[in-house]
Amino acid sequence: MCGRFSVTLPNDAMAQLFAAQPANALPRVPNFNVCPTNAVHVVRSGETGRQLLPMRWGFLPHWYKTENGGPLLINARAETLAEKPAFRAACRDRRCLLVATGFYEWTKDAEGNRMPWYIHRRDGAPIAFAGIWQNWGKDDPNPTCAVVTTAANLTLSAIHHRMPLILEPDDWPLWLGEAGKGAAALMVPGNEEVLAFHRVARDVNSNRASGAQLIEPLPA
Repeated sequence: MCGRFSVTLPNDAMAQLFAAQPANALPRVPNFNVCPTNAVHVVRSGETGRQLLPMRWGFLPHWYKTENGGPLLINARAETLAEKPAFRAACRDRRCLLVATGFYEWTKDAEGNRMPWYIHRRDGAPIAFAGIWQNWGKDDPNPTCAVVTTAANLTLSAIHHRMPLILEPDDWPLWLGEAGKGAAALMVPGNEEVLAFHRVARDVNSNRASGAQLIEPLPA
């Protein structure tokens, strides 16, 4: 799954990387502790090309009467994405990319304490999570999104059984619907050599924590 992540790439660099037109009110960066319900950086494709814009992380199906009208849907399983009533229309017509630098996962020690790990690309490049989006609300629609997840590859299975679906640049056009159909073929665990991870301090267990020290490796 994906429950917390970081994003440190400047907004103008994001727009250039994804060849997207940036919105005026993008979330502030760097943010080393992006939490559910925060505004996140999302790339989507439209009639005028790609857009980089903010969305609420927490997908809201149209039948939710309030933002708390049901479970908090920050993740969507790739295996059932096309079948779940909440996600199937978005899977077909509203796919997007969420921009990140790295993400966190947790294991537990013998006493049951939550031990955080920071996961990032070995090459230091930004990460593009596969996502889906949905406008929610009638009078003033609020764009919302979820990260698509898949079974963990062997690299990450040591710390968790799920992981975000990470897409390489060559796959972005297909996921965004710019290169025809066939995006379902992308919904598999990523290359074993792409990601690395290290233990970080438990400060990040708090959703109020901030700062670059959150991603620093613990001393050996």
